[in-house]
Amino acid sequence: MNRRTALSAIATLAASACLIKKKSAGQKIYVTNEGSGDLSIIDAASLTVLSTLPLGKRPRGIQVSPDKRNLYIALSGSPFAGPDVDESKLPPPDRSADGIGVIDVATQKLDRMLRAGTDPEQLAVSFDGKQVYIANEDAAVLSVLDAATGSVVASIKVGDEPEGVAVRPDGRYVYVTSEADGTVYAIDAQTHVVAKRIEVGHRPRSIVFQKDGSRAFVSLERDAAVAIIDSITHSPAGTIVLGAALPVTKETIKPMGLRLASNEGELYVTTGWNGNVFVIDPVSSRITASIPVGGRPWGIAANADSTRLYTANGPTNDVSVVDVASRKVIEKVRVGDRPWGVAVV
Repeated sequence: MNRRTALSAIATLAASACLIKKKSAGQKIYVTNEGSGDLSIIDAASLTVLSTLPLGKRPRGIQVSPDKRNLYIALSGSPFAGPDVDESKLPPPDRSADGIGVIDVATQKLDRMLRAGTDPEQLAVSFDGKQVYIANEDAAVLSVLDAATGSVVASIKVGDEPEGVAVRPDGRYVYVTSEADGTVYAIDAQTHVVAKRIEVGHRPRSIVFQKDGSRAFVSLERDAAVAIIDSITHSPAGTIVLGAALPVTKETIKPMGLRLASNEGELYVTTGWNGNVFVIDPVSSRITASIPVGGRPWGIAANADSTRLYTANGPTNDVSVVDVASRKVIEKVRVGDRPWGVAVV
């Protein structure tokens, strides 16, 4: 590369960074910190932590209301426990800590606490903002919460250790993963009954739908793969293998969080101890890139046009900021203890 070409490339990158910074003005990145029980609020333009908001015990799943006025955060008083732990040796849960914290985006304050069953982990909000769907992990239940009144309108029995929750774009069905059963439950959002039980693989975690609602993608932690579901017929439609099944080591590919690009041209998958975000072409199911981001990335979010990704890296207590075009981490932002979930408003 000659000097003129190099200078041109630098100028292009600088202009791109300036444009992204301009687009990010006013936006904030919200990160739940499971270990320290708080919320890190990051300025998306300067990538600095503006404040840290105490929440309670074990904040994990985080979702934005459709009107972007509120954040819903799952809080749990259940003790920390990894897969296959002997639960008889754990301390008793603090049920007074279980609930859904509601953050007022305008004031950046915890507005209220909603009670929605025990040990909530992940959640989703209906597209009209009227209902919140909550995976109650230890109860093997999906709770349906009236967002206005804070009352539970339905408790739906699903498989053991429910986690990922997502609403089909037409609002007709809610999908919830069951880690222990290796299944996804398709629940009728009107009748609150299980319409279909879909077997997908080992330890399904997160779910994301395509915008037209025709397909859903599910991360399979213990299969090093992503399952594809035909979400019209609620049936398996294929598997994207990220790597061979490996022993539980730091090198193991363990798919966790999912995010579709705004134009749906790419699917991003965090891989836990593998330390990477895999980039997948959702049409061909081909892996096109692997981006090293840091220690055990779990939650993942993106800005509006998907030019940047944000990953919560639990063991290293930071958030990686990824420039999607260059496939590189451009910044790591120090947050609280064991960051888990990420949202952008």
